[in-house]
Amino acid sequence: MTKHYQHTQIGYLSIIIFVSALLFITYLMVIYGFNWVALAVMIILSVCLALFATLTVVIEGEVLEIRFGPGIIRKKFPLKDIKSCKTVKNPWYYGWGIHLTPHGWLYNVSGFYAVEIRMVNKKKYRIGTNVPNELERAIRQFIEKTTR
Repeated sequence: MTKHYQHTQIGYLSIIIFVSALLFITYLMVIYGFNWVALAVMIILSVCLALFATLTVVIEGEVLEIRFGPGIIRKKFPLKDIKSCKTVKNPWYYGWGIHLTPHGWLYNVSGFYAVEIRMVNKKKYRIGTNVPNELERAIRQFIEKTTR
């Protein structure tokens, strides 16, 4: 299969927040001693750091795929099912991660920009990216190719 597009966005602020929290909890455990709750929180933060530090978007063959971190969390969109796309700016309170917004599901690790894809079944998704114009152009090229 041919890769038509690939970009990985790094969530630097998320990394800083997770690492800072891990260091702070480690400091507290050194000062006050071992605590099972603190250890559990550290494990959860470490997993979140590993899973949500990056978001990779790949257009390969006939599929648009998004992968968080090492790829355990991923979603695939058949390109033939994408009706349209546009660059959008999310409000700050939409946050980061994976969650439902008034504009459909949002997949994001950093920043406010995303590409909103509208599927033929009318569902909408927003894919966060720090290069929204490039991703929109890559998706649009495929949409235009299939409508000819």
